[in-house]
Amino acid sequence: MLDVNSLYEGQSVYIIYRNPHTPTVATIQEATIARDPMEPSILSLLLYDYYHPIEEDDAIFESYEAAEQMYDQFMM
Repeated sequence: MLDVNSLYEGQSVYIIYRNPHTPTVATIQEATIARDPMEPSILSLLLYDYYHPIEEDDAIFESYEAAEQMYDQFMM
């Protein structure tokens, strides 16, 4: 997992994304680190045209393979 303090704008990352409508469903998704237009001083995850504030407990990975390994460990 990446440290949130090492993230930079424009970086492509992978996250384990839980479906907000079906909490038992999770997938690995690619996201981009971007500045939230409403709060330009903070970095956010840009996913599905939505800016999600980055939180300390977010599982953010550098590669799909790293995310998949964690997904398999905890979701299977």
